[in-house]
Amino acid sequence: MTADREVLLVVHPDRDTTREAAREVSQRFAKAGIRLRVLDEDVLRLIDPDGCMAKPCTVVAPEHNPAEGAELVFVLGGDGTLLRAAELARPAEVPVLGVNLGRVGFLAEADSDALADAVQRVVDREYHVEDRMTVDVTVTADGAEIYRTWALNEASVEKFSRERVLDALIEVDGRPVSSFGCDGVLCATPTGSTAYAFSAGGPVLWPDVEALLVVPSNAHAMFSRPLVVSPGSVITVGIDPTGPKAALTCDGLRSFDLAPGASVRVVCGRQPVRLVRLWDGVFTDRLVYKFGLPVRSWRDRRGGERPGS
Repeated sequence: MTADREVLLVVHPDRDTTREAAREVSQRFAKAGIRLRVLDEDVLRLIDPDGCMAKPCTVVAPEHNPAEGAELVFVLGGDGTLLRAAELARPAEVPVLGVNLGRVGFLAEADSDALADAVQRVVDREYHVEDRMTVDVTVTADGAEIYRTWALNEASVEKFSRERVLDALIEVDGRPVSSFGCDGVLCATPTGSTAYAFSAGGPVLWPDVEALLVVPSNAHAMFSRPLVVSPGSVITVGIDPTGPKAALTCDGLRSFDLAPGASVRVVCGRQPVRLVRLWDGVFTDRLVYKFGLPVRSWRDRRGGERPGS
């Protein structure tokens, strides 16, 4: 029986391909007897312009915990759309399934050519769920906590003005490690190691590695290498009290201005984000596929046989 099953559909409806995919997904779920939720009336009109869906579709406002009680959140778009969906799903502990309609889509589980298969696997309950580490982020100023948030990919402390340099002091577990001028400091999870931190020169961490990552961005210092620290560590990024203000951004979604002298504390998150997995496979294959990595050895390129062939 599927009468009591509901899925929250999150889409970025600005592209023709996304609109077509949203209609296909809604029709397939409706045919299977699975109710849909959407976040606004525009999406409802997008997927059901004539108001004749086989199963009703409910509009739930983002501020009203729209994922509560849903089986999963089905996302159509790129990683940015999935991160916004994770923001809705995490409080309800509901898993997120992404279908990539963007570019790399590293967080997505399927590409657009596998859309029908992805829907069918949800209908048949042929999927499993894995938890991804998050970070909890706290901002203090003058000894008082003034802001609290979280991130799935990274917490980024960056210079506020393009023409100024951010003077930052990095501490791990209450002990100073290094201070330098830079464009920013990224505190990332293993999931986020393939995102902004990767672009800043950080290493790739496999998702099941229990660690946190600290990556300086364009640092003016001899020692400004990325750091991989214990998941139990406390990372602190202090802003020079005599320097310019900075900005905190988490997952590119949640931002907060940092006054001189403010301090950003990053620790392993208490609540993970749950991601749906449709197919068994190792992270290595995902890495090679998403980044288009060359995997043929020089022997292969010269016509030799592969080992074991």
